[in-house]
Amino acid sequence: MSAIPDYKELTKAVATRMNSLRESQPDLMTAFSQLAAAGTKAGALDKKTREFVALGIAVSTRCDDCIGFHVQTLVKLGATKAELEEVLATAVYMGGGPSMMYATHALKAFDEYTAA
Repeated sequence: MSAIPDYKELTKAVATRMNSLRESQPDLMTAFSQLAAAGTKAGALDKKTREFVALGIAVSTRCDDCIGFHVQTLVKLGATKAELEEVLATAVYMGGGPSMMYATHALKAFDEYTAA
């Protein structure tokens, strides 16, 4: 079993590795960036709501890297801990025990990104 990561360090390390892919696979990374922009663009749902959906999926699929990036973005968008906890409750409802474990990871990430 692995420990819950340090999310600031994790997202920094992943971003660095993604920069390497930007150099070697520019078409792929441009397409991925466009996909991310389209998938979080404000429309009928605002950007924060769409990020909350992405976080719920990240929790249910047990992707720590995804949790880190989506929580980081949610903090930048002004998400509150109460909002985060409600989204995590829904993710746990849909994903059961494994989602409960990763919901605690998202709470840790939130605490890291909101620490003074």
